[in-house]
Amino acid sequence: MRAEETHFADLVQGRAQQFQVPLYQRTYSWTEKQLTQLWSDILDQAELVGTDPTVHTHFLGSVVLAPSPQNEATFPRWLVVDGQQRLTTLSLALMAVRDHIAGTHPDEAERIDEDYLINKRKPGEQRLRLLPTQADRPQYAAHVNGAPPVPAAGDRVSEAYRFFRIRLLELSGSEEPSATQEALRIEQAITSRLTLVAVTAERGDNVHRIFESLNNTGLKLSQADLLRNYLFMRLPTRGEQVYQHHWLPLQNSLGNDELEQLMWLQLVLDGDDRVRRQDLYTAQQRRFEDGAVSGTPAEADIEAYIKELHRRSAHFRRIIRPEEEPDLVVRGHLKRLQDWQAVVTHPALMVLLDRRDRGDVDTGEAVRSLSYIESFLVRRTICRVPTNNLNRIFQSVPAQLPRDEGVADGLRRVLSAENRSWPDDDELREKIRTAPFYQYGRSNQRKLVLQRLEESYGHPEPVDFASARLTIEHVLPQTPGNEWLRMLEDDAADGESAEDLHSRLQHTLGNLTLTAVNSELSNHPFERKQGLLNGSHLEMNRQIAATDRWGAKEILARADDLADRAVHLWPAPLGGVGRAERSRDWQLAHRALAALPHGTWTSYGDLAAFIGSGPQAVGTHLANAEGLTNAYRVLNGDGKIAEGFRWTGPDGGDVRARLSADGIHFTATGAADPAQRLDVDDLSLLLDRTEGRSAEETSLAGPEQEGEETRAARFLRQLSADDSPATVAAVRELLTRWEGLGGWIGYGAGKVTTSAFLMLGRAGAPGQGIWPLTLYPGGGRGGTAEVVFAHMANREPFVDRARRAELLDRLNALDGVTIPEGKLELRPNFRLAVLEKSQDLELLEAALLWFRDRWEEHRRG
Repeated sequence: MRAEETHFADLVQGRAQQFQVPLYQRTYSWTEKQLTQLWSDILDQAELVGTDPTVHTHFLGSVVLAPSPQNEATFPRWLVVDGQQRLTTLSLALMAVRDHIAGTHPDEAERIDEDYLINKRKPGEQRLRLLPTQADRPQYAAHVNGAPPVPAAGDRVSEAYRFFRIRLLELSGSEEPSATQEALRIEQAITSRLTLVAVTAERGDNVHRIFESLNNTGLKLSQADLLRNYLFMRLPTRGEQVYQHHWLPLQNSLGNDELEQLMWLQLVLDGDDRVRRQDLYTAQQRRFEDGAVSGTPAEADIEAYIKELHRRSAHFRRIIRPEEEPDLVVRGHLKRLQDWQAVVTHPALMVLLDRRDRGDVDTGEAVRSLSYIESFLVRRTICRVPTNNLNRIFQSVPAQLPRDEGVADGLRRVLSAENRSWPDDDELREKIRTAPFYQYGRSNQRKLVLQRLEESYGHPEPVDFASARLTIEHVLPQTPGNEWLRMLEDDAADGESAEDLHSRLQHTLGNLTLTAVNSELSNHPFERKQGLLNGSHLEMNRQIAATDRWGAKEILARADDLADRAVHLWPAPLGGVGRAERSRDWQLAHRALAALPHGTWTSYGDLAAFIGSGPQAVGTHLANAEGLTNAYRVLNGDGKIAEGFRWTGPDGGDVRARLSADGIHFTATGAADPAQRLDVDDLSLLLDRTEGRSAEETSLAGPEQEGEETRAARFLRQLSADDSPATVAAVRELLTRWEGLGGWIGYGAGKVTTSAFLMLGRAGAPGQGIWPLTLYPGGGRGGTAEVVFAHMANREPFVDRARRAELLDRLNALDGVTIPEGKLELRPNFRLAVLEKSQDLELLEAALLWFRDRWEEHRRG
């Protein structure tokens, strides 16, 4: 290969020649960001026109050329292996200059045309000095010919041309001679002061390898781009036809990321069920070459692959765009899977839709198959089965489907295998009664489960869930007032407190519903909620309102009713595979215990609520499990060691000594420090089993709704309802001081309980910043400041535990704040009322100033 420095004029001027952008190249993709930078560089060089052309030029990049198979001695043609974006952009800029001066200086406009843009005496497409890919060719040719096309969405070629026309108009001013002179200076800057390195391959050089070496180093091209290059490099005679009839329609119907996903699915469907998407290019290349007799795939093989990809794209579009599915029932199932964000199921769905289009599966069997897939996902979510192997399960489905039975029956059999963990009816019923459903899975998935349960009532006027602004409501509130607690005391079993009973029931499915009046329901007593629920259009809410009270008996009775509906909605796996429920539950408990940070403890009730069991069952299991990590750190709800608990360890079985060695402090009554206790929410957060409170999700969740109370006003109103005027005034002062430190306040979108996030970083972009505290109104118990150590642990510079510990020490200097070190990975809180003391407000401001300074030091590097 030869490499030399050149300019655009030297590269394209002279005799007739053509620069062809190969089919494998991606379409023109420069956006305003790249165009603006180039325009700035052009203006800088225009100021230097007339000076030494070898001094202070601007290096634009490289252009890699190779002889085209259509090359002729009298008409050289070059493949643009790399640099087509630059050449296309410079050509469009020159068209804009040409058209800018054409009305007053047609001779100069004609010169620009003939020097850089056209081969004057050549016919048809040979007339274009630069020949883009087929996708861009019509728009580009129209601009070359002075007949700009009608603007279309996604037409980057026309957008770039208009960009340069507008910039020239802005630059020209009102005096025509000056405008022409300035435009010609722009032309000279483009053609003579932007330098390029032209790398020219010789005939016989492996152009595909050149392309790979330039673009397969990590980031420039996607896996789909690289595979497209590979395919069309191997279609020397059929490339144009295959591109026009199969590739271009495929490319126009899918985004680049979607196309890459389809290419990966094609590999999986062809039997490579362990391939990762990031290895798509090399895996498909290996598949082609391993199957070729000579090691190089024939054109027919490549063409057949592209045709099959085009055919299967129709199936894939129905999966990602269910509205394209003609059958209403099938469309409903596909839409629910899309709303579930069940990307992992795509291999199984592709097989199903392919068999259906081939006539092997009718609509009824397709619906049955889709119901099994939905059931597999929903039952596992309700029963808290970990999701970490779902990719592997569904990638293996195409290869594992039995050949001797229908798709629906075969799919059910594959998903019912022992290692697939598809919960049966008994497990489903038990988990609906006992598991904290609200704390597992994604929020959209929990909402979909409740929507399907509501639909099971068969209301004559079904709810339009797409337009209804429904949220999940805890009928028994998350922060119950005294009236609720008194009722729970009547329901509690012997030895169980109202608080423990509340912890066990609050997040179960039997206590959850959907409502559009979440803020009105709030934490009010049941009698007040009844009226609102009775007026709901949802049948499940009217049934709740029809009860006289809402305690443990009613919640469990509703759970049983919902379980009956769930069993009918989501079919069970095939029988005879056994149950793994007990083993799986205890593994979850064991992992939670192993993750307990130094200086923390939990209770039998908390651990039971976390895994969906009962305190007595937990106690029995821990007593009989030998060598279980941290079993001695599970105490009674009052912080005392359970009577009869024995621990056979190196300290001779002295449980209190072992707890003290682990940093647990004891009160004068012999109880473990309640501040060091991890409740069910802490355990969930500890294992990352809940989404938790997140500013990215809660704060700035969409724009403020016109005509509604602002989020800031809602926060202060809710705070004023729960806290004293002195506390409210202190919080207002804290927010003002935070803004004085350069921070900003992000207010939560919640209506029942809103929040205020003390944010650092660019306003409106919480995902790019950090926050130390989230303030919450109290819901009847007084507002709290949540210290988001769990969030900080994933953000520099507070990934360093020592940094978080230093912040903890500064916060613990406040009177009334005693956060144990064991909560440095969690979200502990303290009462906002402590800020009523001016000294504590000053200490908190100093801690926040320290926090800000550490973050800014890190940002500066």
